[in-house]
Amino acid sequence: MFAFIIRRLGTMVLTMLCLTMVVFFMVNLEPNLKKLAISQLDMRSPADQIESWLVKNGYRQNFFVRYGQWIGVVKKQPNIDATGKAIPRFSFCNEPTEPYYGGVLEGDFGCSTKFKTKVANKLFPALGATGILMFWVMVTMVPIALLIGILAGMREGTRTDRTLSVASIATTATPEYVSGIIFTVIFASWLGWLNGSAATATAQGITFYNFTLPVMTMAIYGIGYIARMTRASMVEVMTQQYIRTARLKGLSFSSVVIKHALRNALIAPFTVIMLQFPWLLTGVVIVEVMFRYQGFGYTLVEAAGNNDIDLLLGCSLVSVFVVLFTQLISDLGYAYLNPRIRVQ
Repeated sequence: MFAFIIRRLGTMVLTMLCLTMVVFFMVNLEPNLKKLAISQLDMRSPADQIESWLVKNGYRQNFFVRYGQWIGVVKKQPNIDATGKAIPRFSFCNEPTEPYYGGVLEGDFGCSTKFKTKVANKLFPALGATGILMFWVMVTMVPIALLIGILAGMREGTRTDRTLSVASIATTATPEYVSGIIFTVIFASWLGWLNGSAATATAQGITFYNFTLPVMTMAIYGIGYIARMTRASMVEVMTQQYIRTARLKGLSFSSVVIKHALRNALIAPFTVIMLQFPWLLTGVVIVEVMFRYQGFGYTLVEAAGNNDIDLLLGCSLVSVFVVLFTQLISDLGYAYLNPRIRVQ
C-alpha cells in the first residue's frame, strides 16, 4: 500500500506540472497579454506603449523562464525605470526590488491585477467560503442520496423503487442553472422564505435565510446521481449467493442488509461520492455567480472576465490539485473497502 501511495503521489506531481504548464501557456497567449496591458494602461494606448509595458513587466521573457519564475525555481527580476533604478513590478504587492525566488513553491502566487492585492489574499478566503458551501452540500447530499438508493435497491421493482428512481432521474436531468431559477422563484419570490441572493453570506455571515438556496441548488443534482449508483450497486449485491445463504440461515432482512450487504454495496457509491468534489468545483462557478456568493467560482469568473493572469493561474492550480487529490483518496478508499484490490 505504501508503494502504491508513493507511485500515485509521483504521478500527481508529474500531472500537475504538465497541466499547469498547459494552462500557463493558454492564459499567456498574445491576446490575453495585450488585454492585460490595456487594462493596466488605457484603452487608447498605442501599440508601442503596450509593448513597452509588457517588456518592462517581464511578459516578453522566455516562456520556460516565466514558468520557472511562477513555480519558484527561477529568480524574479525587478523592473528598471528610465533612471536605471529597480522598482517592483506591481507596487500594490510590495514586491522586492532585488532578484528573488517568489513562486508557488515559496507560497507566492503572484499579484492580482483586478483586486490590487496578492493572489493569496484573495484566493484563500474565497476557497474558505467555497469550502463551507461544499461541506454543507455534502452533508445534505450524501445521507439523502444513500438513503434513497438503499431503499430503492432493497425493494427492486416495487412502487417505492419506481418512485424513487423517477425522482432521481428527474433531479439528475435538471442542471443547476435551471433548478436554481426554479428554487429562487418558488422560495424567494413567491413564498418569501429565503433570500434569492447569497451575497450577504460572505459579507455579513452565513444564515439559513441566505445560504439555503445555493446548498439546495447544488445538492439536488448530486442526490439523484449518487442515489442511482447506490441503487444499482444495492440491487447487484442483494442477488449474491451469500445474501441468500444469510437469509436461509434465518437472519432478518434488516440484519442481512446492515451486516452483509451495505459494505459491499457502498464500494461503487464511495468512488462516485469522492468524484463529486471535482464536479462541485465546476458547479460552484454557476451557483456562486447566480447567487453572487463570493467564493472560488465567483473569483474564477471575475479573474477570467478581467484577464487577471496570476489569479487565473492560482485558481487553475487549486482545481488540478483538488481533482488529483480526490482521485487518490478515492483509490485508497476503494482498496480499503474491497480487499481484493489490496491483494492484487
